[in-house]
Amino acid sequence: MSKKINGSETFSSLPSQIELEFLEALLEPEDATYPWNPGDDQSEAYFQELEQQFGMPDFLEEELTRRSSYFYSHLDTLWSGIASTPDDNHNQQQAVVLNLQEALRTTFSASVPQVLLNAIASKAAEIFAAGQLIGEQLVECVQTVLPTWGTEDLLVLARPFAYAMRSSESQNAASAPSYLQNSEWTALSEVEKAKLSLAIASYALTQLNKSQSEP
Repeated sequence: MSKKINGSETFSSLPSQIELEFLEALLEPEDATYPWNPGDDQSEAYFQELEQQFGMPDFLEEELTRRSSYFYSHLDTLWSGIASTPDDNHNQQQAVVLNLQEALRTTFSASVPQVLLNAIASKAAEIFAAGQLIGEQLVECVQTVLPTWGTEDLLVLARPFAYAMRSSESQNAASAPSYLQNSEWTALSEVEKAKLSLAIASYALTQLNKSQSEP
């Protein structure tokens, strides 16, 4: 037992590899040891020698300089190409809806409830340029304000408005018959309400198309 203990003590007393390396570094000549004080005058020559040993070839340095200049000169372009943040997109969409609601109120508020105009404007701005057929866009704009109407029936009523929009005919408040525009909403029949709603949706989508094409 005593031998084992003595053996373990002898083993634990052996210097580790790290200790040996540290001792070797201490025993090296002073000029070959790493300068622990960078402020020493002799340290400057040591660091310069290292830079020369591991220096970058001239052609690589020139290439790095050229590429970095190109990057910084195009940094503004790269930054401007970054997509807008979700908050920016939301603010832009909200501004479009508010402007469209104001345009509809100016044109149709005499006979149509404001809440209905706001609903059509919001839906038109949401689905604009969604790749749908014009008739489908018109129907989707008015379905929230005409919940009792089926899609197929509204598509039939939307055909004249869709045709006029595809033909690039002038779209304005006169798209709906004058007797509908001059009548109170509550006095209109269900069919007349549907036609007037589709006319409003047609006007809204046309306004969005005009605003997009403006420079």
